[in-house]
Amino acid sequence: MNLHRLANPNRFMRLSRRIVPVAAIAATALIVWGLYLGLAVSPADYQQGDSVRIMYVHVPSAWMAMLTYGVLAACGAALLVWKHPLAEVAQRAAAPIGAAFTFVCLVTGSLWGKPTWGTWWVWDARLTSMLVLFFFYVGHMALSHAFDDEQRGARAAAVLALVGVINLPIIKFSVDWWYTLHQPESVFRADGPTIHSSLLTPLLIMALGFLCYFIAVFLLRIEAGLAGRKLETQARLIGRPQ
Repeated sequence: MNLHRLANPNRFMRLSRRIVPVAAIAATALIVWGLYLGLAVSPADYQQGDSVRIMYVHVPSAWMAMLTYGVLAACGAALLVWKHPLAEVAQRAAAPIGAAFTFVCLVTGSLWGKPTWGTWWVWDARLTSMLVLFFFYVGHMALSHAFDDEQRGARAAAVLALVGVINLPIIKFSVDWWYTLHQPESVFRADGPTIHSSLLTPLLIMALGFLCYFIAVFLLRIEAGLAGRKLETQARLIGRPQ
């Protein structure tokens, strides 16, 4: 699909209104199914016991935090390079969702770390780089609203989003590059997953459910942003002297 076709708000709205209900239903079904498998069907870990079940929220949240930042950076590039008219609204829509995923990842990681490591937090390379990612999201949202000129704020936030991309490979490979308490990669490995299928299946179902949730909320937030712009334009036209 030519992304420039979506620059037309009405065309985007028509496409979005077809996708959102499907994504929302899929997200609900997959998350409920994944939670059932993860909490009631999958076995406890032989070392961590039932605390391993935090994984079914923690890991998909981490994946989605990184994926959402990739979307955010892509929107920033589209705004700065191609000046795509939808990119400004899209990056404003993505940032709070990514911040929420990152926050959930950090909180559930602390809850998982306490019984596993004996502490709520350590300045571990993976944990610290995820915290930095959260700060990038917060900084992006702050910059977006820091200027009276919305376009200027959007461009500044887009630059920050592109700078923050350097943190993504640090998050991904931190467990390989440095000594870390965080367990090494067990799913996306060149030699295949090392996690048992009874744990992997609900994990992937939850991740797919989180992805569908992101799609639904992201599109809804873009719709709301476009509707807000339309109202602002109409208000300016009404207030313009004849």
